[in-house]
Amino acid sequence: MTNDKMTETSTTNPMITQDALAHLGDGRLAYVKAIRSEDVANLFPQAPKIAPGIQLFSLHSADGTPIMLTDTREAALANAWSQELETVSVH
Repeated sequence: MTNDKMTETSTTNPMITQDALAHLGDGRLAYVKAIRSEDVANLFPQAPKIAPGIQLFSLHSADGTPIMLTDTREAALANAWSQELETVSVH
């Protein structure tokens, strides 16, 4: 493989480090994630027990740190907006 090919590959599919991700957006970016109530204890250890089988939504900072939990995507987006966070789509 030539250097040209390596450069092309690295610019086509750039990798982001954990440290770079942690500083992405300097605390201004967030994302909403649909989760099951069974996963709440892992993300929010302080949360009360929730019945299994319920779809919930969590707001996370760009580095994945959970910010809040709610029962609607709209409420999570409203919370982000009230904290002046820009929400981004992740897949």
